[in-house]
Amino acid sequence: MSPTLTAENVSATAKAAALAEKSLRGEALTREEALGVLNWSDDEFLSLLDASYKVRRAHFGKKVKLNFLVNIQSGICPEDCGYCSQSRVSDEPVEKYKMLSDEEVLEAAATAVERGAARLCMVASMRGPSDRDLNKVADSIRKVKEKFPSLELCACLGLLKDGQAKTLGDAGVMAYNHNLNTSESHYGKVCSTHDFLDRVDTVERSKAEGLSSCSGALFGMGENQEDILEVAYRLRTLKVDSIPVNFLIPFKDTPLGHHEDLQPMQCLKILCLFRLLCPTSELRIAGGRELHLRSLQPMGLFVANSIFLGDYLTTEGQASSLDIQMIRDLGFEPVGLGPSTAPAVSASLKEKVVLTSREARLAR
Repeated sequence: MSPTLTAENVSATAKAAALAEKSLRGEALTREEALGVLNWSDDEFLSLLDASYKVRRAHFGKKVKLNFLVNIQSGICPEDCGYCSQSRVSDEPVEKYKMLSDEEVLEAAATAVERGAARLCMVASMRGPSDRDLNKVADSIRKVKEKFPSLELCACLGLLKDGQAKTLGDAGVMAYNHNLNTSESHYGKVCSTHDFLDRVDTVERSKAEGLSSCSGALFGMGENQEDILEVAYRLRTLKVDSIPVNFLIPFKDTPLGHHEDLQPMQCLKILCLFRLLCPTSELRIAGGRELHLRSLQPMGLFVANSIFLGDYLTTEGQASSLDIQMIRDLGFEPVGLGPSTAPAVSASLKEKVVLTSREARLAR
């Protein structure tokens, strides 16, 4: 029996459709409308999801871009970002190593292609690159581009100085990532060794040199809804090309490791807000999606059009094969390079059936 169509859910459906049309016209949501997205009724969430998917489909179709991370320098950052397992205030036992060799970076690029990624994101734990660091990274980039000319390269090396973005671009970098992470109002509670405007400056420097801008946010650090709106509107104003949305991975030996505030539906509403506010920006579900979206991960792909494959900087992610299977199960198209994006030959369902026993059930 079909549910009765009440005035309340008609209103929610109409309201969501109006937000989608406004977004498709390129108009910014009002703060009241944006706050309404974050406070959308869980019972009516499918209307918001449908509106967000309409915007996503208009600009990105059913494609899901695949990205692969490599940590080219790990665990030795002098900054005091309270969320980060690699910062100077972290006691997490993460790997510590200096800049990877050209051969190791090439190996990571080969893995990215093998797993089907379209973009390799090269990240280094540091405040910002010295000239020596920059030249080392540029050399590696040139070698990667020579061997894998179709692989998009994104660099994330911290705060940039004059001329550094141009050096990276000349070497073959397509995009530069530097996340705003949170609002300007909240930033002082997250980090003290640099400020919010330092981050904005690096985003603007990379854009000025012709690099594609990649900048996003991290949620679950004790921010309130006004902070979420503030950083979302700032990213819209900056007109960034790509927005990675991260959800806090609570490392126990970091200052912000006690935060476990997010719920899956809340994360989905944050994604919907970014899609409706920044309709033409590539929206990537990034770190923490497995922990916070949990069984609702597939729903996130009706909003976002990009994900990271496999592991993050210092933590394991979902297996790349499962990510690609999830994309295909939704009827979406993984966009990348290499054999992982070709049609998979899967075992038949009957070959996956495993008998259980009383002992096995009790053990679980």
